[in-house]
Amino acid sequence: MPEYTIIGGGYEAVISERGGAVRVLRHQGRDLVTSWPAEGPIPYFSGTVLAPWPNRVVGSVYTFEGVRHDLPITEPARGHALHGLVSDQLWTRAEDPDVDGDHGLVRLTHTIEPTDGYPFRIALEVRHAVSGRGLTTTLTARNTGEEAAPYGCGPHPWLLAGPRVQEYELDLPAGQVLLTDEVLAPRALEDVAATPYDFRTPRVVEDTAIDHAFTGLTEGRVRLRGPDGGVDVSWDPAAMPWVQICTGSALDHHGLAIEPMTCPPDAFNSGTDLIVLKPGDTHEASWTIAASGPQG
Repeated sequence: MPEYTIIGGGYEAVISERGGAVRVLRHQGRDLVTSWPAEGPIPYFSGTVLAPWPNRVVGSVYTFEGVRHDLPITEPARGHALHGLVSDQLWTRAEDPDVDGDHGLVRLTHTIEPTDGYPFRIALEVRHAVSGRGLTTTLTARNTGEEAAPYGCGPHPWLLAGPRVQEYELDLPAGQVLLTDEVLAPRALEDVAATPYDFRTPRVVEDTAIDHAFTGLTEGRVRLRGPDGGVDVSWDPAAMPWVQICTGSALDHHGLAIEPMTCPPDAFNSGTDLIVLKPGDTHEASWTIAASGPQG
């Protein structure tokens, strides 16, 4: 599978054409994300781009502008459509004679063509760039079709701060958490103070199993600290007012997923923070992953 290595500011990132994904990210030799073999498969969406929706469309069905749409079920155990349409698709490197991997960035493109359940055409470009600030990813979407389209996006990195997530200190400045039912369908938005998920004062994860979306952000960032060092994710909370946190407690997987999102789970049905791209409209979202210091 074609991939591209970009280097700068002490960072090295390997970007795959599969899923437009960050396959490897290191800072001064330390792994910051869960990696996977160049030939795949991609485990648990590691490092991929999620669009035209992040998280889930519950029941794989939604109504937009009065029309019902039935998406393919991609989470069979729960019956949902999971993490959009592009996380396992091939992206194409954008030709740019003046900028390439030697300059610390790479651009990939992919077009979502009308398909079952999503009869809209969206042109995507993802730009990965490394610098002394970390790895910054910018996703741009443009509606190149003839009808308005529902849209949301986010990334899916699994961050590493040591061998055991239970030892990570999580700093999450979010005041509300979206509680879910047994199939992870949204149930109620609650103040974190009344739940086990209040990490506004940084504390160690221990046995807290998290697979929830958070909002009410006072800052657009999440910080992890662990035995191997720290990792931060930052973004503009006005553009991405939600973040999904997943400890992977039930998965055979390493790392803790931190997923900034433009909208919550099942936004195609609830309409909460859903972006509607009219023909010709564009949307841009950006996030940065950076190394930081170890636990104190």
